[in-house]
Amino acid sequence: MPSPVLELRDIRKDYRGLRPLRLESLTLHEGQGMALTGFDATTAEVLVNLITGAIVPDTGSVHIFGQSTADIADAEAWLATLDHFGILSERAVLLEGFSVEQNLALPLSIGITDLSPETRSAVIRLAEEVGLSAERLPLPVAQLQPAERIRLRLGRALALDPRVLLAEHPNATLEDEELDAFAVDLGRIVATRGVACLVLTADDRFAGRVFSDVLTLHPGSGALRNRTGWRRLLP
Repeated sequence: MPSPVLELRDIRKDYRGLRPLRLESLTLHEGQGMALTGFDATTAEVLVNLITGAIVPDTGSVHIFGQSTADIADAEAWLATLDHFGILSERAVLLEGFSVEQNLALPLSIGITDLSPETRSAVIRLAEEVGLSAERLPLPVAQLQPAERIRLRLGRALALDPRVLLAEHPNATLEDEELDAFAVDLGRIVATRGVACLVLTADDRFAGRVFSDVLTLHPGSGALRNRTGWRRLLP
């Protein structure tokens, strides 16, 4: 079996919500895709921050790539660890006045006003991979539709070839008619790259379209359980 990239055990984290986040056990292996439901926007953000080591649990343990996040000693070590993650989230800032091409180039180059041929080629490949047409690259981000904006964020999250992709409610701004296409594309990209991926969503249908491995959080106990019967919802 591939090595685990994420291991969370007996997690409790108070985030000033109605109840603390509890999570009994979660393991994600190299190349594995998994969707979790039962996390609202706030608890999803807390979980992503726990996984990346931005915060530590009040009790329990988080191990990423075999290392406890409690043992990350300083900002430099944390940033080095963070480089292994791609985060697909509405919290990721897009530069509205800059072009799609420049936004995709942001993780790849310090300067985005005059891209090198190598960077431009990488941007074109990323855009094609995530379903953004070449005709959209010169446009300001402010002109994009919500479905295009999430694909742009996906391209940014994948730009540095992460070992783990964390998708935080990626379908939140999509219309119903856009959900299936994005879910299929996300699942295909994850499989093609062989990247481990954890999708957090409140939409059972979307979760099942992306991955066959779908678990639901029971907030009181913190248990993750198979969602019985959800596949019957799918045509």
